[in-house]
Amino acid sequence: VLAALEAVAPAARAASWDPVGLQVGDPDAAVRRAAVAHELTPAVVDRLIADPVDLVVAYHPLLFRPTTSFVAGGGASGRAYRLAAAGIGVAVAHTNFDVAPGGAADALADALGLEEIEGFGPLWGRESVRIVAFVPDEAADSVADAMAASGAGTVGAYTGCSFRSTGTGVFTAAPHSDPAAGRAGATHREPETRVEMSAPAARADAVVAALVAAHPYEEPVYDVLDRRGDAGFVGRVGSAGAGSTVEDLAALVSDRLGGVVRVAGTGAVRRVAVVPGSGADFADAARSAGADVIVTGDVRHHAAAAAIERGLAVVDPGHAPTEGPGVERLYAAVAAEVPETRDLTESPDPWRPA
Repeated sequence: VLAALEAVAPAARAASWDPVGLQVGDPDAAVRRAAVAHELTPAVVDRLIADPVDLVVAYHPLLFRPTTSFVAGGGASGRAYRLAAAGIGVAVAHTNFDVAPGGAADALADALGLEEIEGFGPLWGRESVRIVAFVPDEAADSVADAMAASGAGTVGAYTGCSFRSTGTGVFTAAPHSDPAAGRAGATHREPETRVEMSAPAARADAVVAALVAAHPYEEPVYDVLDRRGDAGFVGRVGSAGAGSTVEDLAALVSDRLGGVVRVAGTGAVRRVAVVPGSGADFADAARSAGADVIVTGDVRHHAAAAAIERGLAVVDPGHAPTEGPGVERLYAAVAAEVPETRDLTESPDPWRPA
């Protein structure tokens, strides 16, 4: 199941702050019965304890902040303890599912009937590095393979990714050296390949060790560079129906998503931006992408006022309602892998009309 989720929504595409993947349980445990939940609320956990499954896939992380104990009681750590004691694993697909093709952002755009949909708002992932090695041409493949085996070169669903360019390495070997090419005491020119591969920052030391072990030179030359890249887009922008207004869109949002809908701004709508969850920080990116209005949740007073000043209206039905269409697709993805999958995806939205 974890491999299937990784294929749909690679964990490397999650936001740097987002604890996705297996949070509770044994990755080798058999999964005969599964469940999917929007959020592991106390009520949802009660239902799981009463009728256990082997694995529950949650959209919102259960363990979001660091904890120092797992004991019976309230709070997220208490719920994690209850699930672990019942033998129920917990996996999370959150922002990595937001940005995934066909994931939560696309589902939200589809729910509102947008057309000519494009992505916007890169969501930067965990810290990463680019490791650059200078290798004799004939050793480029073996060095790159060693780096890949240690965790470099994975981009989304692709592995062993490298960029290579050729040039000439020039060096003078000291009299006491034992060069793999050329001879001691002489200047040598060697055809070399520059091999570049990205890697998670946490794997940098292991990749460098593998590079050095596989490199034929007595003194391998390499660089480790901080990088930011390979982001998915957390937002979508698309065309609305002809003659649409902010008021029309707000009515559509209420009908399709529910929630307690708040509206800021007015006017005609040609292009609509959507961000599942809390997307106010992407208002500038939405406007730059040509949107007249953004549909997202958790928009604060000053953020709404600033958006209006930039010519961007806001329709806010709440955090959970903007995620609902995506959670439905997450359920479908898990059910395709585990036919006996329970639907526990009811909205955890705490708000209701007065």
